[in-house]
Formats: sequence, C-alpha cells, structure tokens
Amino acid sequence: MEVDRSSAEVWASWFRCLGDPSRVLLLNRLASTRRPMTVGELVDAVDIGQPTVSHHLKVLAETGFVLSERQANTSLFWVNERCLERFPSAAELIMGVLPRYDPRASDCVAPWQREEPAATVGKRKRRMKSTANV
Repeated sequence: MEVDRSSAEVWASWFRCLGDPSRVLLLNRLASTRRPMTVGELVDAVDIGQPTVSHHLKVLAETGFVLSERQANTSLFWVNERCLERFPSAAELIMGVLPRYDPRASDCVAPWQREEPAATVGKRKRRMKSTANV
C-alpha cells in the first residue's frame, strides 16, 4: 500500500511532535490515567515546570494527539483516542507492513491541516463568479 502526500504530511507532524521526550511523557501520563487532567496534575506527574508543560500540551493539541476543554479558570486535557489508535498503523504502513486499522490520516489531523471552512470556500466561489461576470 502506498502512502499519499496528505497522509505523509499528517504522519510526519505526529513523529515531529513525539520527537521531544517531555511530550512523550505527557502523552503517556494522559493515556495511562484515562481521564482528563489539569496542567497542575500533569506538572506533578512528570516533574516539569508549569510553563513547559503548558507549551508541550499546546503542541500536542495542535498536532491532534490531545484534546482540551476550558472549565471556569482551568483547562482539562485528555488523549485523542482516535489519533492513538491510528498511530501504530501509520508506522506499520510507512514501514511497508499491512496496517491493523484503516490508515487514513484524515480521521485525525491537526487543526492547521484541516481543509478550509465552508464559509471561506463560499466567499472564494462568490469572488470567482463576480470576476467571471466582468
């Protein structure tokens, strides 16, 4: 099975994200606790400073590995199970082994890798129509 460019870009972002040991530790703690955690709980669990933990959580969230929700004056973070399920299959596919799961990376993409919102596409179509009528 061949890897398409879009999937390769998504998977490369996953591997880059996990290239930092602190992010691997944070993701491991979130995955093993199996419940949402606050930044403070994660700071205690991994013995890394709060600003550093916050930065790494932001990177994990941007890549799609972690989801978050704001509650009052704190944020809760938890693992995006969908991404973790697909990660081993991505590695298998890259190495030429038949994947265990459907390997489509489109099911788990970082926010910056998502397609344009429909509103933006609609504006572009309207602009194209108006210039075509000139």
